[in-house]
This record gives sequence, structure tokens and C-alpha cells, in this order.
Amino acid sequence: MTKIIGLNLWLEDDNAKIEHFKECVADLLENNTVKQLDGFEQHCRTSRLQHCINVSYYSYRICKALRFDFVSAARAGILHDLFLYDWRESCTKLEHTRQHPQAALKNAMEITEVNEIEADAISHHMFPLCAFPKFKESYVVSLADKYCASMEVVASFKNFIKRKLIG
Repeated sequence: MTKIIGLNLWLEDDNAKIEHFKECVADLLENNTVKQLDGFEQHCRTSRLQHCINVSYYSYRICKALRFDFVSAARAGILHDLFLYDWRESCTKLEHTRQHPQAALKNAMEITEVNEIEADAISHHMFPLCAFPKFKESYVVSLADKYCASMEVVASFKNFIKRKLIG
């Protein structure tokens, strides 16, 4: 089961709070290329798929509350890290930072139609380490990415401390 980080909310829940979100990204979550993300670690024992779901959900909620294009933000969140390699084994951190947004965009365009907002959010989610995004939704995805990465690291650290204290 997939729990949204920081919330008592499961992707598999049948409630109105998550149903519309799931409708926005259902085709992506069913895609075999996207499913492969579950085989890669992203941040401290969080799978890349879990990370993308976290970013997608927070981007969706923020954009919906602000009356931005929440569908594009949710879809970009799922696709923003759609690269199928372990960067720790294939390149330096700096190379990865520069390369993976373009790899993700290329892969996204191979599996689905990507609109201008989604493309911008995917290719600029590493802001401010890359050029300025063009769309407000892109900023939201970028901020959600940083927030979720931080939460994933903190959750892993908490689990590590619990294991050390208990065992």
C-alpha cells in the first residue's frame, strides 16, 4: 500500500479526498514504464515511484487550492523523475542534477502526451539549479519536490533512530 508522506492518506483509499487525484494520474500509474520506478531508491529507502506520487499529490493539492492547473501539476509530479537508471552508479551528482530532468521529459513524451505546463514543470523541477520555470505550476512542482525529498529523508532518519533505540 502507498501512503502519502506526511499524511494519514493511502493511495488505495476509497474516499473523495483522493479519488479525483487518482483520476488525474490513473493512466500514468498503470503505465509499465512508470511502474518500473518502484525498483529504484530515490531518497533514503523511498522508492522513486513513491517519491513521484508524493510530489504529485502535494502539487495537485496546492494547485487545486490556488486554482492553478492542478491536473497538469499532478501529472508532472508523477513524471518529473521518470528516468530509469541509478545515478549513483552511472554519473556524478552534478551530472545527474543537470541531466535527469531532460531524461525524464524525454521518457514522459514517449509514454504520454505532455502539455506545455507539464513539460516545463518536468524540465525545471530542479530550480534554482536550472533556468527559471515559465509557469506557476512548475514552481509548485519544484517546491513540492524539495518538500517531499526533505520529508522522506526525515522519515528515514526517524526510522533509523527507532531501530537503534529499540534494537
